[in-house]
Amino acid sequence: MNNFLNAPGFLGTHATFRSDATLVLVLVTAALFTIGWRMAVQKRYQAHRWVQTIAACLNAIVVLSTMISSFMINILPGIPGKLNQGSYAVTTLHGLAGMIGLVLGIFVVLRGNELVPKGLRFTNYKLIMRTSYALYMLVTLMGVVVYVIVFVVGS
Repeated sequence: MNNFLNAPGFLGTHATFRSDATLVLVLVTAALFTIGWRMAVQKRYQAHRWVQTIAACLNAIVVLSTMISSFMINILPGIPGKLNQGSYAVTTLHGLAGMIGLVLGIFVVLRGNELVPKGLRFTNYKLIMRTSYALYMLVTLMGVVVYVIVFVVGS
């Protein structure tokens, strides 16, 4: 299985299959989050909750199964010495912002599904949801930049 995931990718870059699949899944997740946001605007709250929950779970699976290990293997050993070289700085910023976004997003989904204890529930739900969405989209854009730098430009 590992040989398959490390085989050449399908997007025509220098990426592996795993990296190409990760990019596609993250873009699908971004589309799902956007669809869910539109459902909320249309006051279709039940569908919104389901779509956002599925998107957040898919995002968590992708982050936990590929991104964290890739960061730990390829970037972390070079910190802090290589932060001014190649993709290290943008990848590190992407990773830090991504972890904040992942934790916030999972918390929002748990709150939206009433799985958070009363003492941890926030009252300004719209602000937190909007912040989480904006952060996710920013991190997704940063991830696309990392992909381009590493696999298209070839830093």
